[in-house]
Amino acid sequence: MRYIESAIDKATFARNSAVMTAIYLDPIYLDHAATTPILPEVREAVAEGMARWANPSSQHAAGRAARAALEDARGRVAAALGWGGEVIFTGGASEALAIGWSAHTQGARYAGAGEHAAVLRHAGAALIALDARGMVNADALPVAGLIAVQQVNNETGVIQPLAAIAARTHAMGALLLADCAQGAGKLPLPPADLIAIAGHKIGAPPGIGALLVRDVAMLPPSGGQERGYRAGTENLPYILGLAVALETMALEAARGWLARAEALRAWFEGELAALGAEVIAADGPRLATIGAYRLARVNASLLLIRADAAGIAISAGSACASGSIKPSHVLLAMGMGEAAAREVFRVSIGRDTSREDLAALLGVIRAVVEGRRRA
Repeated sequence: MRYIESAIDKATFARNSAVMTAIYLDPIYLDHAATTPILPEVREAVAEGMARWANPSSQHAAGRAARAALEDARGRVAAALGWGGEVIFTGGASEALAIGWSAHTQGARYAGAGEHAAVLRHAGAALIALDARGMVNADALPVAGLIAVQQVNNETGVIQPLAAIAARTHAMGALLLADCAQGAGKLPLPPADLIAIAGHKIGAPPGIGALLVRDVAMLPPSGGQERGYRAGTENLPYILGLAVALETMALEAARGWLARAEALRAWFEGELAALGAEVIAADGPRLATIGAYRLARVNASLLLIRADAAGIAISAGSACASGSIKPSHVLLAMGMGEAAAREVFRVSIGRDTSREDLAALLGVIRAVVEGRRRA
């Protein structure tokens, strides 16, 4: 993917600091934390699943064959993640989190203040504060029956100290629900009781996910499928795609793609710093593929429009909150003011992201910064 500036656009920008446009050979996609492209091998697995059209709950031969494929995929998902408990397939991480939130427990339920909206809609005002780095203090957890804290924040990339949080949670006899939509396939699973994962973050289609459960006895029955803990016929084609996506991610992790992503982001952030940008949670632990940045006095919406005009996809906040005029609840929970929060944009990279892709975005950012200075 490459970005090419036209000579006419250069001259226009030099004269009046107008919006720099671009001719691009292919779009540059830097929004993998929202959804990453479906992997070719996953498409093949989904096509195979579509040939097995029978209902896995049917008792005839075709249904039994579909059931066998479903259970084989369940084992493959557990193996790829190194998970020793149960796997319940869902329509995505949001559904998995809703099922996990309903777990049998004694006491109140609390969630981190920076959690995904899928958790916050259940938690209401029962929130655990974040520090300036966007992290939950494991030593200051409220007394509860269930604690919900995500592994990786989808807006900032901050990695929560889930091992310490799990230790404190279990010491008080509570359950830990971990949203691992961003971390699954990239980081080891945390020692949680309930873990939600999403297929579309790792190269599977949107609309498939899973709830990993240490002991299904902690869940109330809620349907006729998935061992009685989910209603609705299983989506076998997408389940097969999820299994292949996780297996592919495990292979890529072994080949060191996250280390390459870390080096690529470090270079990008060095270039951003030279332009005066602020790295959000720069001194905290962050996933290599997600970064949040602020350009003072530059609204993130303006930057998104300029980048999109140049064929480059980035985001501001979570894709699940796109179109909202409200500033990010994550940034506000970290102590940032509303005006500053509206100046934060997110760049998330994938396995095929190159330095040239990020350099193209830097060109857009540089043009915006220079235009603001001249104005």
